[in-house]
Amino acid sequence: MTTPVHPLLDWSPEAVVFDCDGTLMDSERHWQEARRLAFRNFGLQAPPGFAEQAKGVHYADCGRLMAESVRKPELTADLTASLLANFLSLVADDPVTMPGAVELVRLLSSRLPLAVASNCPLEVVEESLARAGLRERFRHVVVPSGAPREADGPGGAPAAEAVRPKPWPDVYAEAVRLCGVRPERALAVEDSLTGVESARRAGLRVLGVGPRPDDGDEGGADLWVPSLDDPELLTWARTRVTGPAPDSGSSGSSGRGQGPS
Repeated sequence: MTTPVHPLLDWSPEAVVFDCDGTLMDSERHWQEARRLAFRNFGLQAPPGFAEQAKGVHYADCGRLMAESVRKPELTADLTASLLANFLSLVADDPVTMPGAVELVRLLSSRLPLAVASNCPLEVVEESLARAGLRERFRHVVVPSGAPREADGPGGAPAAEAVRPKPWPDVYAEAVRLCGVRPERALAVEDSLTGVESARRAGLRVLGVGPRPDDGDEGGADLWVPSLDDPELLTWARTRVTGPAPDSGSSGSSGRGQGPS
């Protein structure tokens, strides 16, 4: 008996937008270690369950949560700075792709425009993707920005508001805008509930990847798979996804923010 194809995998998007940390790159473990080291630097220890609470949270918000979790709000700035410094050091030494990420990106990039929408520092995303041999596969990398986006040139669209971090929808909305597709015709690929919420709020369909949340709440993802090397997912990319290949040399970046994806 043939197993029915999930509706999401019977659909061909016009663009795919990937999260970075924990989805393309195996760097969530670096954030966990960076948090542990930051707490240790101040003689503190993370309370039980903090790792799940902090997953996918922008690093500045994570620093605040860290300080609040140990009832030391006066350490917010110091913990935040220590967290980011630890993470940058760890990820620079060990950028590793998630299982299936290279093959899936290669398959999709031959058919569709791809983008990355991340809460991670831009320089980390760019360097990690480059070292993994994936940067050229993506037209755009979008991260949070603390300043308004510039107009698109003479006679272009007026300046927009700052690109806010997930769970705000901004990074996904900006990514699909740059790819030139409507949000409902794009697919987001995410590993965290924070990211799923962001993509959903931007109007994208969402593929969740990795371990399902402990409470079973998939946050509105259309489908959840254990990894990017899921056989059904790769078959979908090989046989069901259609569309024009993106122009070579058209990659770019948008947003200038920092934090975990």
